[in-house]
Amino acid sequence: MQPEIISSEEIYNGKIFDVTLDRIREGEIEYEREIVSHDGSAVIIPVYADKTIALVKQYRHAAGKYLWEIPAGSLEKGENPEEGARRELEEEVGAAAGKLELLSEFYVSPGFLSEKMFVFLATDLTETAQNLEEDELIEIEKFTFERAFEMIRQNEIEDAKTIIGLILAGARFGFNP
Repeated sequence: MQPEIISSEEIYNGKIFDVTLDRIREGEIEYEREIVSHDGSAVIIPVYADKTIALVKQYRHAAGKYLWEIPAGSLEKGENPEEGARRELEEEVGAAAGKLELLSEFYVSPGFLSEKMFVFLATDLTETAQNLEEDELIEIEKFTFERAFEMIRQNEIEDAKTIIGLILAGARFGFNP
């Protein structure tokens, strides 16, 4: 039996996410939760023919520093995750995937955030052109799986989706952390 949502009040409406204050009844207990609603994200591990991977480096204000990450972006309302992955791959990396395979999907932080990430392996890549948004200031670099795993161990890669994606994609090619 699912808990009952007694009330839900929108307390913030933003460009990327909204925040509601929900009152919930579970059995005899009532409680409140602040929920960040997000339409989800497409996450891509681009693997080239030489088995190198493209990572992007960008400033993440919440972390207060530049982070190495696999390409990713928010899904537009109602957008299919695979379409979002193809769009984000071309926007950020300037590549089109001949093959796109869903490796995993997971909730980022389900205690307060509805965002679900869809992790895709992109192969059979063809170079196109980047189409960055105005506020996307990124650096792209190719790495071997061995180097990326070393970066994880050395805390040079600190982003959870990137760590998860690299481990899953690396396993497909016989690379293990």
